[in-house]
Parts: sequence; C-alpha cells; structure tokens
Amino acid sequence: MVRMKPLPSVVDFSKLFKNMISMKHYSTVVSLFREMQILGILIDGFILNSVINSYCLMHHAHFGFSVLPIYLKNGITFDVVTFTTLLRGIFDENKVRDAVELFKKLVREKICEPNEVMYATVMNGLSKSGHTQKTLSLLRLMEQGNTEPNIYIYNIVIDSLCKDGNSDTAINFLNEMKQKGIHPDILTYNSLIDGLYGLCKEGKVEDAEEVMKHMVEKGIQPNVITYNMIMDGYCLCGQLDRARRIFDILIDKGIEPNIFSYNILINGYCKKKKLDEAMQLFCEISQKGLKPDIVTYNTILQGLFEVGRIGVAKQLFVEMVSTGPAPDLYSYCTLLDGYFKYGLVEEAMSLFNKLERKTENIDIISYNIIINGLCKNGELDKAHAIFEKLSSMGLLLNVRIYTTMITGFCLQGLLDEAKDMLRKMEENNCLPDNVTYNVIVQGYLRCRKINEMVTFMKEMTGRGFSFDATTAEFLVEAISENPSIVDMLPELHSEIKK
Repeated sequence: MVRMKPLPSVVDFSKLFKNMISMKHYSTVVSLFREMQILGILIDGFILNSVINSYCLMHHAHFGFSVLPIYLKNGITFDVVTFTTLLRGIFDENKVRDAVELFKKLVREKICEPNEVMYATVMNGLSKSGHTQKTLSLLRLMEQGNTEPNIYIYNIVIDSLCKDGNSDTAINFLNEMKQKGIHPDILTYNSLIDGLYGLCKEGKVEDAEEVMKHMVEKGIQPNVITYNMIMDGYCLCGQLDRARRIFDILIDKGIEPNIFSYNILINGYCKKKKLDEAMQLFCEISQKGLKPDIVTYNTILQGLFEVGRIGVAKQLFVEMVSTGPAPDLYSYCTLLDGYFKYGLVEEAMSLFNKLERKTENIDIISYNIIINGLCKNGELDKAHAIFEKLSSMGLLLNVRIYTTMITGFCLQGLLDEAKDMLRKMEENNCLPDNVTYNVIVQGYLRCRKINEMVTFMKEMTGRGFSFDATTAEFLVEAISENPSIVDMLPELHSEIKK
C-alpha cells in the first residue's frame, strides 16, 4: 500500500487497522502507525483511535495518552470515542481511581460530552470493581443530563445489584425501566436468575423465593431455570418438602420440568437416603418423554449403595450399559467404592481389571479407591502391589494416596512400614498433611507406642498441624490406662496444669 502511486486513501489504511485489531495484532498496528508517520502518510481520528485502542488492549493505557498530542499537532479533534477507549483501558488495568478522576475531569472541564457508551464503560468498570453504589449514583447523574439510560445501562445496574445479593432492589429497577418503555432482554433475566442462585447458595432460599414472587408481581414469569434454582437451594438446605412443593408448583403452572429438575430432586432424596422417592422420580422421567442422563444414573447408583441396595444398583448399572448413557469414570468409581464397602472384593477387582483393559483414562482417584478398598478389606499386599505399580508407571502420586497406604499399614500394626512410607512421600516432594499425621499418630497410640507417638506429635505441631477428634479419643483412652503419659507430653501437661 505504501509503495502505490497514488497512495491509497486514509479510509483504506483505517480498514486495514480495524481488521488487524480484530485479529488481535495490536503491536503490529502500533508499529505500522509509526511507519506511516515516518513516511508522512495522512492520518485521521479513526487511525489515532485505533492506535490508542491497541495500546489499551495491550494493557498499556499510559502509552495511549502519548498519542493525544498527535491529535493537536495534526489539527484533529478529540472525540468521545477517544476518551471512552482510554477509560476502558484504565479500568481493564484495575486502576479504578485513575479512571474516575479522568471521567470527572472530562465532565468538569467540558472536554467532551459523555454519551451512552462512555457512561456504560464507566459504570461497567465501577460495577466489576464492586462499587455498586457509585454505579447507581452515576445512573442518577446521567438522568440529570442530556443522555437517557438505555437497556445496556440498566443491565449493568441490575447485574451489579444482583451480584451484591440485592435482588429486591434489582427488581425495582426492572420495574423502573419497564415504566420508561425499556424492555428487558435475556441479559436482564440472566442477571436476576444469577441473583436468585446466589441467594440459594448462601442458604437464603426463602429470600430467593420472595424475590421470585416479586418477579411475578412485576409481570415477569419465572421459567424452569428459576424454579430449578429455588429447588436446588432447598435441597442444599435439606428442606426436601419445600423443594418438592416448588417442583409441584412448576408442574401446576404448566411448565415442563427438564432433566435438571429431576436430577436436583433425585439428588436431594438420595442425600437424605429416601431412595423410594428417588426411584419413583427416576421411573417418572421416561413417562414424561425425557431420558435420564449420566448425572441421573450416577446419583441413583451412589444413593443405592449408600443404603445397601446392592442388587438394585447392579441391575441399574446393567440397564445403563445396555440402553445408555454410557457409564463414565465416575460411574465405575461409584461401583468400585460400593463393592468394597460391602466386602465384594472379587467383584470390585474384576470390574477394575476390565476397566484397566478398556480405557487409558483411569486417574489417581480411581486407584486411590482400589487401594483404600483393598486395605479396608484386609488385602494389604494387593494394595501395596498396586501402589508400587503406580510408582513404577511414573504417575504423580498425591498426598491422599500416600495417606491411604499409610492408613492400611497402621490398621495392620505395620508401623515401621507406615513410617517408611511417610519418609518416602517426603523424599518424592509430596508433603504430608494434617490427615497423614493424625493417621500415623493414631497408629502408634493404638499400639501404645507412646515414645514414637510423641516424636510424630512434636513433628506435626512444628508443621502447624493439630489432633483431630479421633486422635484425641485415642489419646484420652491411652492416658486413662497410663496417666504418666501426660508427663511425656510437655505441651499437654502445661495445658492440664492451667
């Protein structure tokens, strides 16, 4: 382009810059702009704004300000786009105070008249930085001027309020915008739903339900997602009756529950070990023309094993394999954990061997289930063999799997092996945690090897760890048999004397 005679127009160069920015070649835009200056090629406001935008997108807004004198030198007027770009760049660098000061200066010195985009940029920056009240104040300031708030402005305010857990005020703003003839869009509703979700997660489900009633009063009909959130909130709080009431209201309103609705309620029932109710809902899914998904099956499987209904769990797994969805690793882990829990070691190992042959995606969590299950069922040698196999495979072993192996040794009274494993994990840069130390201290207490226990107790104290309830029980039991143990524990002895 620069070699052409005559030169392409400034519009052509502008199009080139625009495309390069969309392709994220920001540094190239800056480099080519410098070349244009050297060659004396004509530039305009769009070119300069593109350069400022490129600096800001590279998080160098301060370099963007160095472009401003070029406007003056070339007789090009600053416009609202120029400063909006700079404001957005400053906010992106989390320099909120600098952005606010620049905005105040623009308004105070009448450098440029803010438009909807500039107001939205500043309000969005304030909102994302947690300055909700300042965002609201700016909305009111905007209303006093010549710029009318639009849907985008209201969405920023409503989203900010919902993130603060102030959904009730957000509903009022929704009503205000509707009175002004501004129709809410999908972003408005998404913010309100997120607000409800936030309340539900915090356990304020009744507040969330109250906000939903306000929505209805203001003419906003909740959809299946809204009802699902309220249901999930009640399930998280263990209030299944209320969750079921919301499910029934959903149906009464003529809204079709989706698979998420069923999964939420099934999970709630399984957590409370109400498997009859969970199975009833499970059977209802296909009657409603829906299909259980992987989450549905995994939830039911885990629930059945929790209450010892092993036969039904096996039958369900067979159904899952034959009709779908295909079991995932979580499904197999649920089955393995269930088999080990009820002493079905052979079935567990048979399933595990099949799993090893058919997939390369077995993770460290799966191996931990196997090792833990074998240890708890007295198959320590097999567990140790699998552990050693993992080490030879070069897998990165975590603190949990080491602790599982140490637990196995301690339960069998093999304290030297447990101690060796503890040192081995440290050598492999896997530091023991509070659980690891409690397990090994319990092992020594169980065997009444107090001197060695004291050594580990001092070690764990030095690392900032403390006894858990089980370790404390073992210690109390040991002291009741031999009170002189207290004298061996200086820290404990001083506490007792206090």
